[in-house]
Parts: sequence; structure tokens; C-alpha cells
Amino acid sequence: MLLLLPILIPLAAALLAALLPARGQQMIGVAAALAQVLAAGTLLAVLPEGGRVSLMLGNWPQPYGIELVADTLSAALVLVSALLGLAVMLYSFGRDDQESATRNATTTPLMLGLLASVAAVFLAADLFNLYVWFELMLIATLGLLVGHGSARGNEAAFKYLALNLLGTLLVLVAVALIYAASGQLNFAALQVAGQWPDVAAGLRPYLGLLLLALLLKAGALPLFAWLPASYPVLPPAVLALVGGLLTKVAAYVLLRLSGQVFAVHELWLEALGWLALLTMLVGVLGAAYHWDVRRILALHIVSQVGYLLLGIALASPAAAAGTAYFAVHNILVKANLFLIAGLMFASAGHYDLRHIGGLYAARPLLAVLFLISAFSLVGVPPSTGFWGKFMLLREAFEQERYVWGGGALAVGLLTLYSMSKIWLEGFWKAHPEPAASAGAIPLPAYAAVLLLTGLILVMALYPEPFIHLAQVATAGFWHQGSGT
Repeated sequence: MLLLLPILIPLAAALLAALLPARGQQMIGVAAALAQVLAAGTLLAVLPEGGRVSLMLGNWPQPYGIELVADTLSAALVLVSALLGLAVMLYSFGRDDQESATRNATTTPLMLGLLASVAAVFLAADLFNLYVWFELMLIATLGLLVGHGSARGNEAAFKYLALNLLGTLLVLVAVALIYAASGQLNFAALQVAGQWPDVAAGLRPYLGLLLLALLLKAGALPLFAWLPASYPVLPPAVLALVGGLLTKVAAYVLLRLSGQVFAVHELWLEALGWLALLTMLVGVLGAAYHWDVRRILALHIVSQVGYLLLGIALASPAAAAGTAYFAVHNILVKANLFLIAGLMFASAGHYDLRHIGGLYAARPLLAVLFLISAFSLVGVPPSTGFWGKFMLLREAFEQERYVWGGGALAVGLLTLYSMSKIWLEGFWKAHPEPAASAGAIPLPAYAAVLLLTGLILVMALYPEPFIHLAQVATAGFWHQGSGT
């Protein structure tokens, strides 16, 4: 039953919230997020080190039943997503003007539905279950995009739907073909079936189709156009939730399938490494070009996905541990930066850096909070970004992948440029409109940012237990080696 709680709690709360007025929805949202944190934390705590627990729904035998599995990696990510859910629900008590104007009766239920879907993906242990929950993630995100009824929101939802629906259809087709070729959908059964040479050869093209669909959902080059086109229209709390989680969920599934379930061909890993490098570069160059804070941060999602893909391409237990640590770091840091962007809007009335300034003098606490997350995104020692990148780059250089590692270092410098632009234009320079007055920031909004900042600082200043947890969580990855 403990395995089901991180899914059932937000689902039940979403149904209840749909029946309540706005204030009641906010209270239910915070309570449900807190309960999900407690359930996820308990689940992680009861797991033996390196162990797992599973649940077959309906008592159907494997491989016919729907199986949920929690190991250290999936349980840790469920906890992190629940903590992010708590932060965004807290932030909702301190909405800025834009979020107040665009929020409606469906926002909190859809956010809770998204949290449930994300937890279910992390705990899923068969391909069809993955498809179902990816579909529900798509529906919830579309609802959040169109919920406020603006023309920009509808346009963004169409762009999001066009490419992500393609990805979802590719996932469904690939799952059907994999089942036809192997007779299995369960991860453990597929792992065994893939050890037979004839089955492995038959699975290879269908596995490639599945991985392509997941690359689209992860926002990899050249399939990322939906992300910067749709994310910036979302209000800050929703943007933090969607931007912090969705691409990392797809990267997690890529890591799980490539490192544990299937024996992936070496040529695919080689291509993935170069794709990772190009994704990093294109994303960070796009971020350097723009002036809208939300678009800058959205394009940095693309760039940071490149680091996750690099860790998968390196295909080793050490790289898998680095990928897991980096994913947790990026979920927290990216979401926090989106919330901070919302507070910048609440203070200055604009997201365009050319119309913002003077926030260091007006909001010194906000300036410090921004610097902590910005340094972490860049990878300045001893931030979480530094430890995550260090783990990945050390493995890249040990494997003599000097171009991949050198490119990742260069991307870090370009990330520093765009974060410096936000600091210099938004915080340091004088406000271009001196008469403008800063709006009030409610305490719950600051509490949400402080919660995420505290988690980021703990991971940065005491990295050893978190690195050890990542190593334990991914110790069995890539043990089967690459395909031939």
C-alpha cells in the first residue's frame, strides 16, 4: 500500500479540490503535497540500501499484471518531485499579479494530477503503464496551458500538443511493436528476453523508435521547439512544476531503459553523445540571445538536458550516478529559478530584462536567493551543479571523450554569461523607470523559494550522502553491457 500512496494522495486531492472554491483548493493542495512528501520519504526510508519493493496490482502474476516497483532511484525521485510539489503549492498562496489573473478553478487539480502522473512514471515497471501515465502527464499539462483561455496560451498549447502528441503516438507504436517481438512488457521480463540473440536483434529497431520518442519528450535537439514556445506562457508556480519535472521524467525513463532494461547498441550511444553535445550548445546559445527571463530559463532546460543525455551516452555505473545526481540538482535549481523569475515580475512588473532593474537594492534577499541558484546552474564550486558536472565530466575524461567533456565545460561558461546578464540587467543596473514601485511579495512565496534554496544548499555543502545515494541507486546500471 505504501507504494500506491504517492500516486493516490494527489489523485484523491485533485478530485476533492475540483469541488472546492479557490481558497479551499490552495489548502488542499498544500496538505496533499505535504502528505505526498511524507509518504515518499517513508517509502525511501524503508527501502534497504540497494534494495527494492514491488506491488502487483490485482494479484496478477508477473509478467501479466501491472507492477509498481520502488528502488532507491525511483523512490528518491518521487520524494524530490513531491518536495517540488510542496514548494509550488506554497508559492500559490503568494501568487503574483500575472498568476492571479490567469489562475482558474482547474489549476490546482491539474497540478495535483501532474504530480500523481510523475510519481507513477517513476514507479512504473512496464512499458504500457509508462505510456498511460505519459498520456496523463500530457493531458494535465495541456489543461494547464489552456486553462486561462488566453490566445497565447492556446497557441502554446497547440505547439506543445503537436510535437508531444507525436511523441506519445510513437511511444504507443513502439510499445506495441516491442510486445509483438518479445511477448513482454514488464521491465524484468524484457531484460531476460533481451538476452536471447534472436529476440534482441528483433527488438533493436523498435527500441530505437521508443528512444526517439523519449528524446522528443526530453527536449533534445532538434525536437525541442515545443519547449521554449510553450513554457513561457505559464504562470510561475505552474512553470516551476512543469519546467522542473517533465523533461527530467523523460530523461529518467531513457536512463532506466538504456542502463537497466535493454542492451543498447554502441552506435546509438555514440550518436547520443554527439546529440547531447549539440543539445547543450544550441540550448545555451539560445538562452544567451534572449532577454525574457522565462525564455532564457526555458532554453537552459534544453541545455541542461544535454548533460543528462551525456551521462546516458557514457554508459557506465559512474556516469549513471552522475546523471541521477544531476537530475535531482536540475529539478530543484530550475524550478527555483522559475519561482524567482515570478518574484522578479512581482517586484518589477516585467519579465523583459530591458525593462527591469534595481532589484538588488529593492529586494536584497531575492538577489541572494537568485545568486545561489544561478551559481548552481552554472556549476560554480561548491554548488550542486559543480558536483553533478564534476561526476559527469570526470567520467567523460576517464573514457577519453575529450570533445564531449570539453564541450560541456564550454557550455558552463556560456551559462555563466546568460546568468550574468540576468544579474546585471535585472538586479544590478538602475531601474529604467525610476518612478516604478516594487510590488509586495507575500511570505508564502518567499517560503517556497527558501525551501528549495535550503535543499540546494544542503546538497551542495554536504554532497557525500547524496552522491553515495546516487551511486547506490544506479549500482546495477549498465551491468549487461552494450549491444553488439
